[in-house]
Amino acid sequence: MFFATSILHVHLMQWDDENLVEQAVNRCDQVWDSIERNKREQCLGLLFYNELLHVFYRFRVCDYKNVAQHVDKLDAAVKADMQQTREIQDLTNEINTLNQSLSRSDLHYRDRSALAEKQAQLQERLKSKTRLSSSGQHYLEPAYFGNVKRTLEDKLELAPSPIDGEWLPKSAVYALVDLMVVIFGRPKGHSKECAKRIQSGMHIIQEELVKLGITDGVKEVDLQHSAIWMAGVYLMLLMQFFENKVAVELTRSEFVEAQEALVQMKNWYMRFPTILQACESIIQMLRGQYAHYVGCYSEAAFHYLEGAKLTESKAMQAMCQIYAAVSYICIGDAESSSQALDLIGPVYRMMESFVGVREKTGVLFAYGLLLMKQHDLQEARNRLAKGLQLTHNHLGNLQLVSQYLTILGSLALALHDTVQSREILRSSLTLAKKLYDIPTQIWVLSVLTALYQELGERGNEMENVEYQRKKEDEMQRRLADAHSSIHHIELIDKVKLEVQQFHEIDIKRATAGPSMGVNLDIPESIGLSTPLPAPSSSKLVDLDSRRRGKRKI
Repeated sequence: MFFATSILHVHLMQWDDENLVEQAVNRCDQVWDSIERNKREQCLGLLFYNELLHVFYRFRVCDYKNVAQHVDKLDAAVKADMQQTREIQDLTNEINTLNQSLSRSDLHYRDRSALAEKQAQLQERLKSKTRLSSSGQHYLEPAYFGNVKRTLEDKLELAPSPIDGEWLPKSAVYALVDLMVVIFGRPKGHSKECAKRIQSGMHIIQEELVKLGITDGVKEVDLQHSAIWMAGVYLMLLMQFFENKVAVELTRSEFVEAQEALVQMKNWYMRFPTILQACESIIQMLRGQYAHYVGCYSEAAFHYLEGAKLTESKAMQAMCQIYAAVSYICIGDAESSSQALDLIGPVYRMMESFVGVREKTGVLFAYGLLLMKQHDLQEARNRLAKGLQLTHNHLGNLQLVSQYLTILGSLALALHDTVQSREILRSSLTLAKKLYDIPTQIWVLSVLTALYQELGERGNEMENVEYQRKKEDEMQRRLADAHSSIHHIELIDKVKLEVQQFHEIDIKRATAGPSMGVNLDIPESIGLSTPLPAPSSSKLVDLDSRRRGKRKI
């Protein structure tokens, strides 16, 4: 009971109070360690809950190095529980088959005796794996979530009987663990594993949504009241998977796949606008990311700024402003650079107030890029070096590291430090290749070409130019496919999402009760991908001779 109280304390606490949350999480660990091992096995739900609290906290404070052990423990626990469930099902099937044989009236006494002995052995094995009622049938629990009754082995209990209870149904926890694996692996470039987990998690969710009556064409106002809260949990999880799928596909320059995922995300929101109201700002931000990746910088900035208006989260607002600033910088004219500075300044001045380093690394990247465009090379180098160190030590986001390195390599070349420039750019290219990040590869290759020209290395220059041309041709094919898609204009167009207005009675019905309180304590800022400047040598590498006004932050 005290453990549950400690967990509740963490839930009620503001994530912004980092020290208090860390103390509460540590206290949960102490209580968990004090529980006898045999009692822990009777409340597997507590294990998942405790580990997920650690994961949420570590993601929130950007402690990616220390989150790995908790993600691994969760994944191992899911696999062990799935194995246990399979064994229970196999034993149940075998017992049912024996029961059918024993029901035959013509069964010989000796055969009946042998089968009865085997039946007793199997039932004993089954009892050791699951709790049975006196009649030998599995307990059926009442519907705490939705209107689906479930056997006890379908639950992840927070405490032994008679307390029982659970945080979320087992299927939701399974999906949540898949999501944590994705959020942990995506910044590190584990795209294949992420794709597998996204598919797994979405399959689980789709099955559960069907059980709740959510099939094609069903809208929020069609839901039974008893299903609204649980539908909200699964729908919020589904949107998190879509968000990460869009980010994975954009990083790999799979623009058509990213389009499809984003359109599906948008369609789910249009069907369940009240339940998924918190996702509107995320959809706008993702529309901005898509537009930016395909080179529509003005549209990208519009959607980022719309996303900032739709959320009360200071962290989300800051990231949207940073992304919009980078899009303005990529436009390249003096007015856009001024707009970028106006966005970066307020975030830069308050960057120490954010929990973790995500906003800090983002604003240092944008500010360094802007300083470079203004030819303040040494100051840009200082800001970028600091941001790179923070990114490497805390986030482990390979794409952002690669982009930091590329800008630093460009700066080193502009400062005629060709030795350092070569080393930095080679490291950046290696990371970009690992991520299948074609735009960043082109960016790095364009800087390497300039480096080889300065060094007079004609052979390396020609080889590099040839490879760069290949990548540019590949990128143009992908962009052409994206631009010719029926979804392209729909996603980049400078219009807000318009939701169908329901009748007043429908709105009251959909929002009645606790359904709008869906909150999985997944910090809003996790999983936000760093924007790719989609650079060309003319926009981000070339330090043109025209000096623009240098306003300082």
